[in-house]
Amino acid sequence: MDAINIDSKKTALVVIDMQKGIAAMQRPFEPYSSKQVIDNIVKLTNTFRSINLTVVLVHVNSHDGQDMLKPLVDSAPSWNISERPKDWSEFIEQINKSDKDIVITKRQWGAFYGTELDLQLRRRNITTIVLCGISTNIGVETTAREAYQHGYNQIFAIDAMTASSKEEHDTTQKFIFPRIGLIRSTDQVIAMIN
Repeated sequence: MDAINIDSKKTALVVIDMQKGIAAMQRPFEPYSSKQVIDNIVKLTNTFRSINLTVVLVHVNSHDGQDMLKPLVDSAPSWNISERPKDWSEFIEQINKSDKDIVITKRQWGAFYGTELDLQLRRRNITTIVLCGISTNIGVETTAREAYQHGYNQIFAIDAMTASSKEEHDTTQKFIFPRIGLIRSTDQVIAMIN
């Protein structure tokens, strides 16, 4: 793997759905546990903040359930908006949200559609994003596809994301990410920006 130089001043960390209602779900995450992903994301957020780089925290939320997308599907979500605890969309404590972080609230899988994410990144002259979070094949992949269409370079911190199954994670890692960005470990990302 060739060394790749990136302009860290034009690079932002985008953390997807590391919120209490998702990260704490009572189901296994694979191939990385929720704890492994959280530990790696904390390393990334701490590194980015320590050198004054942009950190974007994305969470999914709804005012009343009526502002969410409601497509016809064969496999509906197993939860109902009215059954969510009040802190469902709050970021997990380990992320240690900073006042300097950009917070994006989305109403669907991807972080670009219907949000000001693109505007906030472009105002900061960001050309490269590092993506991480839960779930690899849903929120992260959808955001990655949108970022690709918006012209961003992307680096996927592959051990700072996970999915409901190893198969879902591996499919995205094998067939989608290599076509739209670079796949690196958390430690490799940190080395690239330092």
